[in-house]
Amino acid sequence: MENVILVIHLILALGLIGIVLLQRSEGGGLGIGGGGGGGVMSSRGAATALGKLTWGFAIAFLITSIALTVISAKNSADSSVVDALGLEAPAAGETAPAVPDVSDLLPPVSTDESLTPPRAD
Repeated sequence: MENVILVIHLILALGLIGIVLLQRSEGGGLGIGGGGGGGVMSSRGAATALGKLTWGFAIAFLITSIALTVISAKNSADSSVVDALGLEAPAAGETAPAVPDVSDLLPPVSTDESLTPPRAD
C-alpha cells in the first residue's frame, strides 16, 4: 500500500512541476503562447483551466503526503532506533556504567591571566 501511494505521490509531483511550468508568468516565461481566438482555450480559459488543474494536483499531492506520513508513523510505532541497533537493555539489577571524570575537559578557572595566546614578537 505504501509503495502504491508513493508512486502516485511521485507522479503527482512531476505533474505539478509540469503544470506550473506551463502556466504563463508575468513576463511570459514558459507559458503557452496565446492566439487571439475565443472559446474555452482562450488565454483566459487556459489560465483558468491550468489554475484549477494546479489546485487539483496540489491538493492531491498534500493528501498523499499526509497519507505517507500516517503510514510511516504506523509502521514505525512498534519499533525503535535502539531496536534496530541490536543493543540489549541493562537488566533490572545491573548498575549503569560509571561516568568518566571530565573535570580536565572543563574550561580553565577564571584568573587574572589573559586567555589570548602569546604574541609572536
